[in-house]
Amino acid sequence: MTKLETGSTVPDFDLPSDGGGRIRLSSLKGRKVVLYFYPKDDTPGCTAEAIDFNRLRNEFLNAGTEIVGFSADSPVRHDKFKKKYALDFPLVSDETRTVLEAYGLWVEKSMYGRKYMGIERTTVLIDTEGTIARIWSKVTVPGHADEVLEAANAL
Repeated sequence: MTKLETGSTVPDFDLPSDGGGRIRLSSLKGRKVVLYFYPKDDTPGCTAEAIDFNRLRNEFLNAGTEIVGFSADSPVRHDKFKKKYALDFPLVSDETRTVLEAYGLWVEKSMYGRKYMGIERTTVLIDTEGTIARIWSKVTVPGHADEVLEAANAL
């Protein structure tokens, strides 16, 4: 497991994405990147987070920053989610949870006393050199995308 830490280089990945594409993190080097990890497409918190990032898409682009959503949902499920909410950024699929586990984001969670494994809602801001500039763990959705944009503008 590679613990994500501020100042470290983000381990590369090459995974399927929506629309039948693939995303290789190293191909985005030279641009700032927001990698936001979320539990599940089309659930209330995840939908609100996606809509917030999408609402600020142009401002992120003006800040030289790409947005990439990341979950264990299938590319087909991502396609439906993107279409339903007119999302204008890629969604990466890690159905085998290989990268999620390697990044330490596939964790034991608990709801109503029931324990289960799931994605810890986390956002990582990566600078143009591929180094982690900032990490938000256990994200609370309201206002989060605005805070990430502010940090991206400050880089």
